[in-house]
Amino acid sequence: MQIALRVEKSDPPSDIDACEAAARACVGLIVEAERRAVAPLAESDEAVVDTSWLEAVDAWRGIAIRKIVRRARGKRWDDAQTVPGFTCTQGRAEARAFVPAPVKPLPPELAKMQVEGTALPEGESTTENAMVTVRISPLVEMTSGKTAAQCAHAAQRAWEAMTPDERSRWANDGHRVRVVRDTEAAWAADAGRVSIIDAGFTELEGQHETTRANW
Repeated sequence: MQIALRVEKSDPPSDIDACEAAARACVGLIVEAERRAVAPLAESDEAVVDTSWLEAVDAWRGIAIRKIVRRARGKRWDDAQTVPGFTCTQGRAEARAFVPAPVKPLPPELAKMQVEGTALPEGESTTENAMVTVRISPLVEMTSGKTAAQCAHAAQRAWEAMTPDERSRWANDGHRVRVVRDTEAAWAADAGRVSIIDAGFTELEGQHETTRANW
């Protein structure tokens, strides 16, 4: 899954806002894919459903849940809105999760976006009373883009582990997520209900636990 963060040079979002937006966008896309597969499309004059998103999501989930976070601004961000996906705003951040597809070839709107070196100003969450809390490990160092991907992993796994009632309550709350940086003491004290182990494809060498989720 490709995820784009809107990062304007003059007014970039905080890293935590970006992480929360990416997490919500990822879950939002999965839920939207399920909705489109059973509900007639609003833009259609006929009572037809669209299973293509869900088929792509199911194929991706069946192999791996790898996520690549890119950044865009200005026209490139606007162009990205034409690629099928789900956009979410959180605080001062915007993120768009795209319907999963092979890494190559990418749509030109995505291929133009930068991947490496996303570094956003450090911030703290302003999200209160969210149903889901995603916790970032204090034991590994990651770029803002990598951290956003790991938070999206945790949010996705949380959604997958929820009961139907829990999913419904989270949906009613707009899939809001609170992202926090754990202290070493807090990390050691609570193993979380969901734990993400990074495979080590990018940035991190070898497998490392990166995020946990509670609800």
